[in-house]
Amino acid sequence: MTDPRAPDGSLITTHDIAHAGLRARLTSWGSVLMDLRLDGHEAPLVLGFEDPALYLRHSPYFGATAGRFANRIGGGRFVIDGTSYQADCNYLGEHTLHGGEVSMGKRNWDTIALSDSSVTMTIGLEDGEMGFPGALRAEVTYALVVHDGCTALRIDYRATSDAPTLCNLAHHSYWALDGSGDLGHHSLQVDAAHYTPIDAELIPTGEIADVTGTRYDFRQPRSVMSNRLGEGPIDHNLCLASTRRARRRVGTLRSRLSGVSMDITTTEPGLQVYNGAKINVSVPGLDGRVYGAHAGVALEPQIWPDAPNHPGFPNAILRPGETYRQTTIFSFSKEAPDEL
Repeated sequence: MTDPRAPDGSLITTHDIAHAGLRARLTSWGSVLMDLRLDGHEAPLVLGFEDPALYLRHSPYFGATAGRFANRIGGGRFVIDGTSYQADCNYLGEHTLHGGEVSMGKRNWDTIALSDSSVTMTIGLEDGEMGFPGALRAEVTYALVVHDGCTALRIDYRATSDAPTLCNLAHHSYWALDGSGDLGHHSLQVDAAHYTPIDAELIPTGEIADVTGTRYDFRQPRSVMSNRLGEGPIDHNLCLASTRRARRRVGTLRSRLSGVSMDITTTEPGLQVYNGAKINVSVPGLDGRVYGAHAGVALEPQIWPDAPNHPGFPNAILRPGETYRQTTIFSFSKEAPDEL
């Protein structure tokens, strides 16, 4: 398979890394995690494609970096230091999603460091791209490590800007911890007592609501499927903290069919949970798999969606002289599956 080229003519490269029982394949297009495998577990842990060229046409952000502002900005409008900005409205023609139509997840990154167990890539966005102020330079390192005794994927983001801008990056893999084809055997636990309700177009209302008695209460493990007739997708931000903080474990995804568990450790104040209810991919994925509704769950540590338009939400402004930093670690373990 020859390496494809991006729309700008640059070569899209792929990199294989391995360490401590994990194997990963990454591509420079969107800094995408294409594949992740755990020794002793046959199925891939993420949704993806074997051919990097397919990500240009068929991927709903599988494994990509979302930014410069991950998730949604209502109306695509925001204000920084009294100046109003209008970002590209690539969602429903009304709102901004993941930084606009030609965003980090849909651009080719440069690989600047490579080892047997890690890859570092970088990208530059010009002042005014997709309507955002400031020339932004972002960098991501994917490293396979041992964390708290478990084999793990560690993702470190860094970014700087020459003018005040928004910066909120997120890793957008869809996770599937067994080979069953859907999330029916998965449970999710998240240390979040609140969530941000959304309107019909998935834009936060500004309320910070208690999860008690709702389908967003994951303080104890529960299914992420949309099970009841007429029940819409889960595509909501769970509030982990009011600001970025020292990294800590915030939740666990587990398949009782495979016995594989994934702990999530992050610095971020929010976790966007999307249960994949609308996944419908027309081409085969990894190992020839067909990806339909609930084929995987996106678990995206990030700043809360639409944060610049709600004073009570975490700060998402990056200023000159500051460095945006995020660390997220996905740690894996395997035990005997439950008796079904």
